Amino acid sequence: MRPHVQHLALSQFRSHARARLAFDGRPVALWGANGSGKTNLLEAVSFLSPGRGLRRAGAEEVGRRAEGVGWRVAATLDMPGAVREVETQAHPGEPRTVRIDGKSAPQLDLARLIPVLWLVPAMDRLWLEGAEGRRRFLDRACLSLFPDHGEAALAYEKAMRERNRLLKDGSRDGHWYGALEGQMAEAGMRLAGNRDATLGRLMAAQARAETAFPAATLAIVYPEEPLPETEALFAQALERGRWRDMAAGRSLLGPHRADLDALWTAKGVAARDCSTGEQKALLVSLILANARALEEDGTAPVLLLDEVAAHLDPGRRAALYDEVCGLGLQAFLTGTEPALFAELGARAQYWEAAEEGGVSILQERSPP
Repeated sequence: MRPHVQHLALSQFRSHARARLAFDGRPVALWGANGSGKTNLLEAVSFLSPGRGLRRAGAEEVGRRAEGVGWRVAATLDMPGAVREVETQAHPGEPRTVRIDGKSAPQLDLARLIPVLWLVPAMDRLWLEGAEGRRRFLDRACLSLFPDHGEAALAYEKAMRERNRLLKDGSRDGHWYGALEGQMAEAGMRLAGNRDATLGRLMAAQARAETAFPAATLAIVYPEEPLPETEALFAQALERGRWRDMAAGRSLLGPHRADLDALWTAKGVAARDCSTGEQKALLVSLILANARALEEDGTAPVLLLDEVAAHLDPGRRAALYDEVCGLGLQAFLTGTEPALFAELGARAQYWEAAEEGGVSILQERSPP
């Protein structure tokens, strides 16, 4: 059995006042009307990874406001050779905390347990909107493959914020600039290296698979000048660009300016020019490629696929289920009706979500 979430307990998390669920590692199909709490459950699982979850919500946003006592998500993870206990919570006005096996831990330690990958409806416009969303999508993939990616990102962002503050203040302190630019260059090249390696892993995983989903040719691009090739050259470029950056009030060169470019390989069509259904298929392809790359490393991820069938025809929907089951992954899939999961048959567990008096109720069901 692949690593999976064995037990999940929620307390005062969005619409879930209290819930306890048990899973056996098979895909989990969850259906119910809009507003019944399906996505909230997936969001709770996404908090078993570092960051702000699949909705990018702050710790203060996810607790049930009616109670005002804070929220808690606890999970038992069935891992190779061990069972791990994870708990994350936040009290009103306080930041989110994490405990692993009963001991306090930084959020980034979650990346070294079970990687969590997700695809949600808000991502359907990934190829049409700004670069920030695509960069975030890429960095989630990087974090799953390279757990130190989060540490590099934090170090880079911290140094860049300090440099931007100096730029806005009009500081001429070359010594302080040099120290910060050295930190940006070191962490930035780690970020860029992880991103390049991730793109290579994703495209290789696509090439090795026989799948109903299209392969994407991926590239990292920059709006103005490309990122220098070495740490020393990056630091030098930052030094040369101080006056330009001072006029802009921010750093104009670095991995924070990167964008992810995707091309439907077989058609030679840019992702942004594809149809809505084709763009969805490309996203599914990349999530599956990410999962395959992790599986090849012996690290099976958990997939969160919210309303994934919305833009997939029945053939591709069945193919998705076959691929998830073929990889042996635990996937949480949501939809508005059980018929959307008919192709899964006995290969999945089934839960129904309903809303009663503003509170979500979850009940396990037999296969449809």
